[in-house]
Amino acid sequence: MYAISLGDDAELRPLEPWHAGEFLAHLERGREFIGRYIPFGTNETDLLSARAKLQLYADMRAADTGSLHGVWLEGTLVGGVLFLNFDAATGNCEVGCWLEPAGTGRGLVTRAMRVLIDWAVEERGIHRVEWVAASANQPSLNVARRLGMTRDGVRREAHPYGGVRHDLEVWSVLAPEWRAARARAAHDDH
Repeated sequence: MYAISLGDDAELRPLEPWHAGEFLAHLERGREFIGRYIPFGTNETDLLSARAKLQLYADMRAADTGSLHGVWLEGTLVGGVLFLNFDAATGNCEVGCWLEPAGTGRGLVTRAMRVLIDWAVEERGIHRVEWVAASANQPSLNVARRLGMTRDGVRREAHPYGGVRHDLEVWSVLAPEWRAARARAAHDDH
């Protein structure tokens, strides 16, 4: 129905229950890679469970507590970005991402996340945007850095997953910091 360009090769679009077949095919291509640090997509192994995952996020969107947004590269779903714990009343939210290998190394998550954070800050009045990732997940932490986030701290061994207790790093950007960085970037472009 609508799409936001992420450059010549990619688009950000809503990821909705009717995309279940495409979502499942994407998860099948990237399951092992996506699931290295997060359980996202590990339980979605058939059309019914894939649709249920997308419906869960559609319900969160309707309740204004979260949402999924797919990233399509040359017409193929390769990953996405999401809002979690979206709370407009307190001005706080968490963002996250996932990608299959074919979508990596192109800056897609950074470009998509800029769209999400701009919307959260400017349209919804979000003050604090948080990013949480395993310390070993360097690509994810690199996105937080590229977005101008500040490392708030480490929750040591807080995430038992895959037989390992992972440290979780908490990063954030505040609305005034986001706006200042966007203004600098716009000034540098001229």
